Amino acid sequence: MVHVEVSSPAVAETGPGAKPHFIERVPGLLVVLALAAAAVPLGRLVPVIGGPVFGIVLGVLAGVLVPALRGSWARPGYEFASKTLLQLSIVVLGTGLSLQQVVKVGGDSLPVMLGTLTVALGGAWLFGRLLGVRGDTQTLIGVGTAICGASAIAAATAAIGAKRSSVAYALATIFTFNVVAVLAFPPLGHLLGLDAQAFGLWAGTAINDTSSVVAAGYTYSQAAGDQALVVKLTRSLMLIPIVIGLVILKSRREARTATAVGKADSMGTASGVGTGRLPWRRMVPLFLIGFMLAATLRSLGVVPTAWQESLSLVGTFLITSALVAIGLSMRPSELRKAGWRPLALGALLWASVALSSLGLQLLTGTL
Repeated sequence: MVHVEVSSPAVAETGPGAKPHFIERVPGLLVVLALAAAAVPLGRLVPVIGGPVFGIVLGVLAGVLVPALRGSWARPGYEFASKTLLQLSIVVLGTGLSLQQVVKVGGDSLPVMLGTLTVALGGAWLFGRLLGVRGDTQTLIGVGTAICGASAIAAATAAIGAKRSSVAYALATIFTFNVVAVLAFPPLGHLLGLDAQAFGLWAGTAINDTSSVVAAGYTYSQAAGDQALVVKLTRSLMLIPIVIGLVILKSRREARTATAVGKADSMGTASGVGTGRLPWRRMVPLFLIGFMLAATLRSLGVVPTAWQESLSLVGTFLITSALVAIGLSMRPSELRKAGWRPLALGALLWASVALSSLGLQLLTGTL
């Protein structure tokens, strides 16, 4: 969650820590929805960039060009959009996943998917340490590269409350290498002599956002596009264990910090802080339960196929709105601090995943 302190008199009257009333959120929400309404069509016109990237860019630009948009009057709406709408978008996006599609991928594809996932997450830890890219930025770039780009970044952000600057860096990195992949993968695939199945598996495991996977896959061939899309959707299910793991790690880290502070204040654990026990609601966030329920309903046929295009548009609009709100809350100085290192981390991870996908195909005999 992007935490923004609200100093308007109307909010202050509700007491410290109290949630703003809905009416206080309306002005900021109207700004967010207006910019999202512009970003989503732009994303459909240029799918390799996508609505979410346009959303955060428009949000940053609007905040810079019109400083009044960063006033306290708009902050409750921005905070609501950057948290609640972000979580809701993940639930809606779950309706695009069918568990039957996982079965269709086949056992031969799963080792490649799991292997590239391990390479991406392990590489994020290793290269992040070497480059000095740590914390939220390291996590989001790793998860975005490992799973499904902007959607994974959104889910991880909702789970750990990542900083605005980290979200922006991760999205910029994912976008950069999505463009490179869409342009480079088809000619490289032909150069390597990959058949449709091999290329589809390569694209589905080594390209991040779904739109970019589709663009590269169907540029290669119809069969390659079909294979790439199924692999990509199956890969998206890895969000479930990854988000649960992130929530557990974050909660334990907070518990250790609270315990240390408690000991420093000679309070020990008398207040029950730092017991290390996590309630299930914290281990499995509600939005992730909603995501799994949505995917289950889709698999059972409760969510008709005819609804998919509309639901996909709704999900994209919600995630774009959340990223618009994050962009509006940002300061350019937040982006200048990390410099080139996050982009270097993204480049190393992207290259590692692309190469390991081909290597694992060779080892498993699918290439």
